[in-house]
Amino acid sequence: MNSRFAYGAGTAICAVLFGAGLYLQHVVGLEPCPLCIFQRVAFIALGLVFLVAALHGPGKTGAIVYAIFGGVSAIAGAGIAARHVWLQSLPADQVPACGPGLAYMLEQFPLMRMLENVLSGSGECAESGWQFMGLSIAGWSLIWFVVLGAYIVWLAWHRAQRSANSGMRSEAGRY
Repeated sequence: MNSRFAYGAGTAICAVLFGAGLYLQHVVGLEPCPLCIFQRVAFIALGLVFLVAALHGPGKTGAIVYAIFGGVSAIAGAGIAARHVWLQSLPADQVPACGPGLAYMLEQFPLMRMLENVLSGSGECAESGWQFMGLSIAGWSLIWFVVLGAYIVWLAWHRAQRSANSGMRSEAGRY
């Protein structure tokens, strides 16, 4: 498998997922909560890692570096999505109160306090709204973060195996 194509496929999947979020926001009319916005940022970061890797066409070491950066992006996104799914599963009487909007928090709070407020979630994050096949947007995001994170790690492992096999063949040819 051509590594540029494989990384390009990851880029395309991230772009489609990001586009789906924009479609749901601007066409369907679903307003993203702060956790949704952070999940979008994680998809953008993961998509950028895939894009740079696709343009680079890395060898073994580069594939490992991209797997680390992509894995971190995927783990961060999965963590945010998992928190979001958990908030959506809470009974109504245990849902945290709605807090200020993300734009207000960005303007008024220091970065760390804003992140703390967003990641603690709020009432608006507990609404699941749109669902597909019984899963909320956050549930689908969690699945895609796990799949894409595993995929970028698999690409690095596959590249390392190819390098090891080609090294063994060239060593065998010398003797």
